[in-house]
Amino acid sequence: MPEVRFKVRWSDETTSVCYSPSSTIKDFLEAGETYELDDFVSRCQVALQLASERVRKKYGYSCSSAMDQLAKIEHTAKGFRDVQNPKVVLEAFIE
Repeated sequence: MPEVRFKVRWSDETTSVCYSPSSTIKDFLEAGETYELDDFVSRCQVALQLASERVRKKYGYSCSSAMDQLAKIEHTAKGFRDVQNPKVVLEAFIE
């Protein structure tokens, strides 16, 4: 399974490099796109849970790194709940 990292820019212009254990993330996010915060988090929830499930089917255990990444995304997103119209930009996929 090809691991994929993706660089996001948050509403405060900080960036994070995020991890997915599979290319499934590319079915939910597109490089260069801007997402509403809640939409971005929802897409990541579905994509990273699917990616973890793909790992479980192949190796017999879920991917804790995918779930850790999802928790980090959710935690960071909480910091922008008070920002008016928060956005997230997917700057690039890093393979």
